[in-house]
Amino acid sequence: MSVTGVGATSATASTQTGLSVAAQQNGMDYDAFLKLLVAEMSNQDPLNPTDSTEYVAQFASFSSVEQAIQTNKKLDSMMTVSALTQANSLIGQTATSADGSLSGKVAAVRVVDGAVEAILESGYSLPLISGTTVG
Repeated sequence: MSVTGVGATSATASTQTGLSVAAQQNGMDYDAFLKLLVAEMSNQDPLNPTDSTEYVAQFASFSSVEQAIQTNKKLDSMMTVSALTQANSLIGQTATSADGSLSGKVAAVRVVDGAVEAILESGYSLPLISGTTVG
């Protein structure tokens, strides 16, 4: 059975690949990063194991990814609050859907699945998307 070694260059390349994948895909989470690290550890050469300093560097990289994920969650939350604050000024105004099929006075606003909706006095919900007019 042939086992290929994982040297310093390969370990660093794997970590950098993991970080670039995290940067390219918003869906990268802790579990995916840990799976990448475990796969790297389980496929190393038992006669020439990866140096412990490389693992420390990889764990530091994991910590950076974790902090970036937490920062993104906080930014998403701040964007939601900002959108609600701006949409709050629409209360009392008339909103019309982009196709003109729904129109009415805005009674309230809410966030549903990250999108802001106007609740009309008639009880209907009107998503505040491109093409919606308010006046």
